Amino acid sequence: MSEQNMTRIYTDGACLGNPGPGGWGAVVIEDDQRRELSGGYGLTTNNRMELLAVIEALSLLAGRAAVELYTDSKYIHDAVEKGWLAKWKRNGWRTADKKAVKNQDLWLQIDALLSKHDVHFHWVRGHSGNPENECCDKLAGIAAQGRNLPKDSGYAR
Repeated sequence: MSEQNMTRIYTDGACLGNPGPGGWGAVVIEDDQRRELSGGYGLTTNNRMELLAVIEALSLLAGRAAVELYTDSKYIHDAVEKGWLAKWKRNGWRTADKKAVKNQDLWLQIDALLSKHDVHFHWVRGHSGNPENECCDKLAGIAAQGRNLPKDSGYAR
């Protein structure tokens, strides 16, 4: 696929305390369009916000898309690119040591979205000057500080 038809997505999550109020941010670049997205929850974890950023950004895409997705989360990058996600599915959503996969509700959504799009994940070092990653970090931080944030129904203490 040509660079012109490629969608680029940058994502980040933030949590004020872990667990605590959290936010996610994403930048979606399609052709000449650039969109910024964000949202937050009153009590959640950083990993859940990282995952939600990916879900919200990929959910925005209409039709099948070729996507280069940039995240500073090794958790997300490695789960997809190193095949952990596929192994979790094969093992009935159990890890190699037979424990339940954390954040399964969100991984199920990501798995469904990955079947709709051709996504390649890239890891970028956070806070290292990548302008789009820095933008996502700012969006996530602002969202985490919002008032009257909704409950993250998938988060269980």
